[in-house]
Amino acid sequence: MKNVKCARCVVCGKEYEPAPDITLCSCGGVLDIIYDYEYIASQVSRATLAANRDFTMWRYRSFLPIREDSPAPPLRVGWSPIYPAPRLAEIIGVKYLFIKDDGQNPTSSLKDRASAVAVVKAREAGADTVACASTGNAASSLAGNAAAAGLSSVIFVSSRAPAGKVAQLLIFGAKVFSVEGSYEDAFRLSAQAIEKYGWYNRNAAINPYLMEGKKTVSMEIAEQLAWEVPDYVAVSVGDGCTIAGVWKGFKDLYAAGLISRLPRLISVQAAGCCPINRAARTGAPLEPMEENTIADSIAVGVPRNPVKAINAIRESGGVTVEVTDVEILEAMVLLGKTCGVFAEPAGAAGTAGLMRAVREGLIPKDARVVSIVTGNGLKDTASGMKAAGQPDRIEPDISRLDKHF
Repeated sequence: MKNVKCARCVVCGKEYEPAPDITLCSCGGVLDIIYDYEYIASQVSRATLAANRDFTMWRYRSFLPIREDSPAPPLRVGWSPIYPAPRLAEIIGVKYLFIKDDGQNPTSSLKDRASAVAVVKAREAGADTVACASTGNAASSLAGNAAAAGLSSVIFVSSRAPAGKVAQLLIFGAKVFSVEGSYEDAFRLSAQAIEKYGWYNRNAAINPYLMEGKKTVSMEIAEQLAWEVPDYVAVSVGDGCTIAGVWKGFKDLYAAGLISRLPRLISVQAAGCCPINRAARTGAPLEPMEENTIADSIAVGVPRNPVKAINAIRESGGVTVEVTDVEILEAMVLLGKTCGVFAEPAGAAGTAGLMRAVREGLIPKDARVVSIVTGNGLKDTASGMKAAGQPDRIEPDISRLDKHF
């Protein structure tokens, strides 16, 4: 890989050769992929991207840690739509708002970006089975991408995972274990099984390559907005890998000379499970929390990638916001009514956090903001019905209909 220099520990700084199956540093720290930006800049520019007809995440292949001869997986991942949202902006109280709908990916979440890279690296490592623990979206994205690529997948989900996500896993042919307990329990069991059986590790907080897939959402945002970088980007946060990836994407573009400034991040967590925000705000060591929120995809009481996430929040000069389940449900309805975007609870959390940030004066009202919807609402229809309510029941009689109006 000519574009990659090494993998470097974010804790002790030790460097490693970027083998396809690297995981954690010997000190236990998470690794970061270090690039040769001078080389990347010689290979890609705004002009080459404008001429590129590959409207998937692989248009940013020069920024990805994969071998030159590695084929992209079959599913179309990336280049999700970004919508101007003037009506929602007016309601929230910001001047410019865009909604990046990553629920339009093949398995309906941003996690497809990470899983697509995982499939490529598993092939490079010669593995035939990929495994992970998940609150739901990472699992379904892995199962779908692995199935399309002809690989087997083994999934460990917490017992609270919504039925829609579990259904995806089973349809994609994954071997699924519903673990009686929390996400942390599922994670521990998956780690033990991966080590014992030699499967390829798709756990994003262990495998440094997966965040590199997630960062392509930022590259799309910059390009889709004609390289006018937003002032703020709102991101829902669970284990910390997504917000770290969003920040890495913008930093990569800046280092390669494709953008001239960086945005600030709005890190949004559920009020009932916000260990990363709490640590970022106070500077105290991260403390585990209960997973008490309707937003299962960000219900991570013991996040495995807090260092990169906290670094991203601080480096960007970002703000931290916690939202209640009521606020998340309200944001789901507003996204639907004003933008036609159906978000699952975690997918709407970023927008809920933006609403709170504006209300509390944490960001200026003339800001230009992008809110990332990380997952589609069809993954959790029970929460959708809870947010929107039930339909009116009526007899098939026009006179009865008249009374409703």
